Amino acid sequence: MVSFSDNTSLSCPNNPSQAPKFANTFTTRIFSDVAGDFTITVDGESFLLHKFPLVSRSGKIRKMVADGKDYNVSKLELVNFPGGPHTFELAMKFCYGMNFEITAANAALLRCAAEYLEMSEDYREENLIARTEVYLNDVVVQSLEKCVEVLCTCENLPPIVEELGIINTCVEAIAMNACKEQLVSGLSTLDCNGESTELKTGCMKWWIEDLSVLRIDYYHKVITSMARIGVRPDSIVESLMHYAQISLKSIGKCQIWNPARPNSNSGTTENEQKTIVEALVNLLPTLKSSNVPLSFLFGMLRMAIMVEATVACRLELERRIAFRLEMASLDDLLIPSLRAGDSLFDIDTVHRILVNFLQQIEDEENEDSGGYESDGLASLGHGSLLKVGRLIDSYLAEIAPDPYLSLQKFIAMIETLPDYSRVIDDGLYRAIDIYLKAHPMLSDHECKKLCKFIDCQKLSQEATNHAAQNERLPVQMAIKVLYFEQLRLKNALCGSNDDGFLSQKISSGVPSAAMSPRDNYASLRRENRELKLEISRMRVRLSELEKEQVVMKRGMMEKSGNGKTFFTSLSKGIGRIGIFSGPGGGKRRKPRGSEGKSGRSRRYSVS
Repeated sequence: MVSFSDNTSLSCPNNPSQAPKFANTFTTRIFSDVAGDFTITVDGESFLLHKFPLVSRSGKIRKMVADGKDYNVSKLELVNFPGGPHTFELAMKFCYGMNFEITAANAALLRCAAEYLEMSEDYREENLIARTEVYLNDVVVQSLEKCVEVLCTCENLPPIVEELGIINTCVEAIAMNACKEQLVSGLSTLDCNGESTELKTGCMKWWIEDLSVLRIDYYHKVITSMARIGVRPDSIVESLMHYAQISLKSIGKCQIWNPARPNSNSGTTENEQKTIVEALVNLLPTLKSSNVPLSFLFGMLRMAIMVEATVACRLELERRIAFRLEMASLDDLLIPSLRAGDSLFDIDTVHRILVNFLQQIEDEENEDSGGYESDGLASLGHGSLLKVGRLIDSYLAEIAPDPYLSLQKFIAMIETLPDYSRVIDDGLYRAIDIYLKAHPMLSDHECKKLCKFIDCQKLSQEATNHAAQNERLPVQMAIKVLYFEQLRLKNALCGSNDDGFLSQKISSGVPSAAMSPRDNYASLRRENRELKLEISRMRVRLSELEKEQVVMKRGMMEKSGNGKTFFTSLSKGIGRIGIFSGPGGGKRRKPRGSEGKSGRSRRYSVS
C-alpha cells in the first residue's frame, strides 16, 4: 500500500459550525458535487459520510441502510467498534479508495474492523478483509518483531480477534522464527569459535527482550508453543527470568521485609502479579531438561509468598529447590516471614523444602535397592546429604537469635535431619548454644529436650572444651561431655581409637539368614554409611591430635634456650608419642594436651 500522510478526515458538512470532530474536506475531492447524506457515530465521534461508497464495500452498513429505508435514516451508530474512531476512519478511507499504509500497528485493528463491517469478497473484490489477511500471512509472520507488535495491539481488542485466529497465527510464527534463529545461531557458533561468548549469547537470544513486552496470557501461549516446537529449555529459562525481572520489579525488598507496608497498588495490579508468578512457574521446563538457577527459584518463591500465590505454585517451587538443595547458600534460605507476630524468617517453608530433599534421597535409594550401586553413586548421594547438613546447621545458627522463634519449630528443624547427615555436631552445638543464650527463659525441661540432640561423641576437641565450661547447658549435659572426653582421651592414649567400636560395626554388618535379600541389602547400606561416617570422624580426630603435637613442639622450642638442639632431641621422643603408642607415651602427653585444648576453648567461646 502507498503511505498516506494527509491528516484530513472524511467529509465536510454544509454548516462548518456544526461539523463533527473528524469531519473535513477530503471527500469533496472525489464527490465534489455530492454532499454528505448520513452520519455514523462511533464511540461518541460523528462522521458525515456518503452512502454509496460505504454500502458498496460494507455488508453491515448496507443492511443497516436497507433496514432503515422506510424511515429515511440519516444517522447510524456503531456500538463496540473494534479499534475505536481512529480505526473506523482508516476503514472509511479504504471505502473511499484513498491510499494508506497497512502496518503491524494497525493490521489487527483493520482486520477486526473489516470483520465487524462485513467487508468481504461477497461485496467487492480485494476488499479489506482480503487485503489485511494478505498482509498478516505474507508480511507479519516472516518477522518476529512484527508478530510481537501485532500481539500488543490485540490486547485492547474484543474477543473477535481470538476467533479470527490472529493471535494463534502470530504465536506460532514467533515460535517458528525463534526456532529458526536457534538453528542459525548454532551454525554460526560452529563457524565463529574464536568470537567472544558475550557476542554469541547476544546474537542467540536477541528475541528474549522483545517478548518481555507481551501480556502474560500471550506470553504463556508463545512459550508453550516454543517448548512444543523445540526451542532449547535453557533459552526458555532465560526468557522467563527476563520477563520476571521486567514484570515483577515492583515487588521490592522493602515490600517483602515489611509486612505492615501500605498497600500502594490496586487490587487489579496485585492480581496481575499473582497471575504472572503462577504462569511463570507453570512454564518452567522439566527438572531433567534444564538447569534453572537456584537464585531464580528462590526469588520466585519469595514473590509467590508475597503475592499469596496458590499452594500448588509454592509447592512446585519448593520441590524444584529441594531437588538441588545442596547447591543452595545460607542467604537463599533466609526467606522473610510476612505473618504478623511470627518469627522473622519463614521456618515452615524451609522445613518443607528439607523434607522434600530427604524424601527424594529416600526415593532414589529405594529405586537402587534392586541392585548394588557403585561406590561413586553412593558417595555422591551421601556427599549431598552432608552438604545439606552443614547448610541447615548454619541456618539454625542464623535464626536462633530470633526472640519470636518457638522451641517447637527449632526442634522440628533439628530432628528432621537424620544422624548420619552430620560427621561432627559442632555446627548443631553452636546453633543450640546461640538459641539458649537468646532465650534465657527456657525451663530446665526444655533445655534438656533441646540438648538431647547433641551427640557428645561427635563433638570436636574444641567444641568439647567449650561445652565443658558452658554454664547454659544442663548439668547432665556437661557431665556427659566430660565423660566422653575422658573416654576419648583414654582410647587415644591406649591406642585403641575405637577399634572395638569398628569391629562391632563390621561384625554387625553380616547379613542374617532370616532376613530377605532386600532387607539384607538395606542393612548393608546402613552399615556402610555408618562406617564411612566413623572413618570421617576418625580423620577429624587424627587431624586434631596432629595439631596438638605441633603445638607441643612449638611450646617446647620456645621454652628451650637452644631451640634447634632441643628440638632435635625432643623430636625423637615425640615421634614415639602417637595415637597408637603404648601407655608409657600417654603419660607424658596428657598434661600438655590439656593445655592445648584449654587454649582453643577460649577461642571457640560464643558467649
